Amino acid sequence: MFKLVATDLDGTFLRDDLSVSPRTRAAVDAVRALGIPVVPVTARQPVGLRDLAEEAGFRSWAVCSNGGLVIDLATGTRLHEAEVSVAAQTALVEALAEALPGSLYVSVRDGGEVFVPVHGYGDIADLRDHKRAPETMGGHPIATVLAEPSLKFIVRHPQVSVPEVLDVVRGLGLTGFGVTHSGAPFVEVMPEGVSKATGLERLCAELGIGRDEVLAFGDAPNDVEMVAWAGHGVAVANAAPEVRAVAAEVTASNAEDGVALVLEKLVAGGGVLRRE
Repeated sequence: MFKLVATDLDGTFLRDDLSVSPRTRAAVDAVRALGIPVVPVTARQPVGLRDLAEEAGFRSWAVCSNGGLVIDLATGTRLHEAEVSVAAQTALVEALAEALPGSLYVSVRDGGEVFVPVHGYGDIADLRDHKRAPETMGGHPIATVLAEPSLKFIVRHPQVSVPEVLDVVRGLGLTGFGVTHSGAPFVEVMPEGVSKATGLERLCAELGIGRDEVLAFGDAPNDVEMVAWAGHGVAVANAAPEVRAVAAEVTASNAEDGVALVLEKLVAGGGVLRRE
């Protein structure tokens, strides 16, 4: 019997146009009617989740910032918040000044409400990147960007691909942080040891739910730990190979209501997924 459904959003729960299909919304409502919460577990910050939450039917808890923030969307209560230290992000920027000149940075702070980009970052950003209009981002000296700890620290290069940036960061041999990516055009530097799985585990401990009672969905490399951790991890058909490799099941793609297909089976089984 599953007691909680956890789902990534972009590329998994949402269609490619970032909308929620009517079938998926109906499936969420049916699952919630069984008393099973459906929790978004996302790289997004709360600011990028608020408008979507009503459309999707997310009423309470959310795991944001790749597990760095666990927050109640209804009350604003923060159950957990982890940060990348000033020392760790400063050491990274200093090393990348030599290893990858021209890199641009953002510090996301204070529960994801404060967004501090370096000068020039908004010039290459798009609304879809951070669910923030680039013209509202402004720009700051790097000293300001590094002045406070970050819920998430973003590294981006105008000419270098995300996989290449990721390889460079990992190859530096630095400690004090973790690094991942969600399919967005930047690398996400996280507090050391933090992932979607650790954030979800904290929430489940608060709710008295065991990992075997969790059904989780994902598609991107930052979903690997969560899909592997859950009692039943599901990859959508468009998922990265590393996500499919750890999943117990592969459903249809996000464009074909893959999440809804599994949730409908869950509802038909009264909270149990029956083998076909």
